[in-house]
Order: sequence, then structure tokens, then C-alpha cells
Amino acid sequence: MNFIVPSTILLRHLQNISGVLSTSNTLPILDNFLFEIRDNQLTVSASDLETTMKTTLEVESKEDGKIAIPARLLLDILKNLPEQPCTFSIDFSNYQVEIAYDNGKSKMVGFNGDDFPKTPPMENGASIRVLGDIISKAINKTLFATGNDDLRPVMSGVYCQFSPSEIIFVATDAHKLVRYKRTDSQATGSSAFILPKKPLNLLKSNLRGDEEVLIEYTASNAVFTFNDIVLMCRLIDGKYPNYEAVIPKENPNVLTVDRTQFLGSIKRVSIFANKTTHQIKLKIAGSELSLSAEDIDFSNQANERLTCSYDGEDLEIGFNSRFLLEMLNNVDSQEVKIMMSEPNRAGLIVPANNDNSDEDVLMLVMPVMLNR
Repeated sequence: MNFIVPSTILLRHLQNISGVLSTSNTLPILDNFLFEIRDNQLTVSASDLETTMKTTLEVESKEDGKIAIPARLLLDILKNLPEQPCTFSIDFSNYQVEIAYDNGKSKMVGFNGDDFPKTPPMENGASIRVLGDIISKAINKTLFATGNDDLRPVMSGVYCQFSPSEIIFVATDAHKLVRYKRTDSQATGSSAFILPKKPLNLLKSNLRGDEEVLIEYTASNAVFTFNDIVLMCRLIDGKYPNYEAVIPKENPNVLTVDRTQFLGSIKRVSIFANKTTHQIKLKIAGSELSLSAEDIDFSNQANERLTCSYDGEDLEIGFNSRFLLEMLNNVDSQEVKIMMSEPNRAGLIVPANNDNSDEDVLMLVMPVMLNR
């Protein structure tokens, strides 16, 4: 089997899907790209068993066939080639792959394409079409809040709820929670599933934002189709915690503050916080917000004052500064509202002025006990 393909175009397609490749594969065949040619269409696949990505491009070929080619070796040779047509010649008797280019050629040994794992069929699944920009935003707003606890795998992914009226993405690690809601995308039926981190990161790096993404899903798998890429992943099995139950409904103390100023103050003050707890104290009285942190072990301390708008009783509350920084970095508005009830109850962070009425972002952060 022979085919001709421009080196830079092939490299770009391979780099798009190379994020799937794992350094510790249980099956040696997974260290390869699967090349399949049918009617001058080349489909390249990469997989780690849990996640599979495919990309399609036009090539010149007189025959159909498939072969597994060593991924790292192929990427390295293509990265070092100037733009030019490459001729691939495959000998199926010994799976030898020869790549001929302007001033030379290279040879490597491939593997039988039939040994590459098959992707499960998507039977009786539901589907929804969503703009790439919405998926991208949802991933950016939620992914940082996912957990890393192997004992609670459901919290290591992003929970997706699709219904005829809205789509919701939720992430939590039990210390912080983010709920991202959109009312401008609707599914035909109601369903919910948990997406793992790896495919979400791969989606984020491959979405341009202006495309339409077709999401198909069953009880165990989800498939994302966009541009010239198909991404398949196994869903996380398990029941997601009832996140609505932990969002406090009554929050009479509402602080409104400039996001950039607040972010800058936390960055500076948190340098002096205890390196284990990262505790920062907010003291709110009238229209003044005081931020302070101290590390008693090293006699380090810092405090700053900010003007703010506050409606509620005077309050002292402690938070983990790293969680606050992550959340404030993922809010787009100029001002943020922090809604609180008591020093031992969760605080809610929301944009003070949301330009997009179809978008609803809510972030929850658990307090830390103040050192008295």
C-alpha cells in the first residue's frame, strides 16, 4: 500500500491527537498511530483504551488498507522535515514502513492494524449539538475545581446535566465547587454523566470556538465530533454527589468588590500565609474590607485594606487563599459578589454584572477555621 501526503499537514493532524498517547501503556500496540485508508481518505487514530481520538485528511492513494505506525518515531521525523510531499510505502508481509522525501528516506517497522483496539459502537445513544465556544468556556470554568482523590473517582471529573431547558456543568473536590449553567443550548431529552479530565483537556486544546460540536452519549461512553476530529471517551461510573444540597440558599451578607483589586490583594497577602493551610482572613465592616494572613511559626504577617460595597452584619471569615485565587481568575466580570451567611458556612462567589443573560456561573468555597 502506498500513499502520498504533505508532511506539515500530516504533522498537524498527528499533533492534534497525540495528547491521547500515554507513556505507560499496558498494550504495546497503543504506542502506535493506526493509519486506515479508504477512498483516498486517511483516518489516523490514537488510543489509551479509555480515550480514543481520530482525525481525517485527504491523501493520494490507489489502495485501501490499515497499519499501526510507531507514534513517537513518526512525530520526530515529521517535525524535522521541511514542508514537502512524503510517500509512504507499506509492505504488509513484514509491516515495513518506508517514508520517502526529497533528499532521502527512512524505514521503520509497523504492526498489524487489526491488533489495534476497536472502538465500541454507539447504540441507542442520545445526542446534542453545542457551539465549541460554550464547551470551551464550560471546561475552563469547571476543570480547575475537580478533585484528585483516587478513592472518590466521581469527583475527579466534570458532571454534565443535559435537559430540554438548559445544560449544566459541575465540578467539585469537596472544598470548592463550580456550577456553570447555559440556557442557550438544549438537549432533546434529560440525561447526566461524568466526563474524565483527560478528554476534557484534549477537547479544550483542539476546540477553536466557532465550530459546532456534536455530542453523542450512552450510559458508558461519549463521542465528540467537530472539525476533522472525533474524540471518544469512557465515562466515569458512579453516582455524583447531590451538589444542590450543599449550595446555601440564605446568604444575607453580600460583599461586592473590584475583582482585579481583590485578586491583587490576595496574591500579595497570601505570600505571608501559613504554607500548610494557606489561610487568609477577611474582616468586613461597613464599606471596608481588611485582608490579613500570618504564619506564626515564622512570625510573618501581612494585611491590606480595600474599599468595597457591603450589605450585611460585620463578619470575620477565613478562606484558603489558593481556592480564592483560582476562582477569581475564572470570573470574567469587573466586579464580584461574595455571598456569605456565617463564618463556618460556605461562601458563594458570582459575577456582579453578567453581560451574558444565557450564562450563569456560581462558585462555592468552604471556609477554614480562623486561628484565634
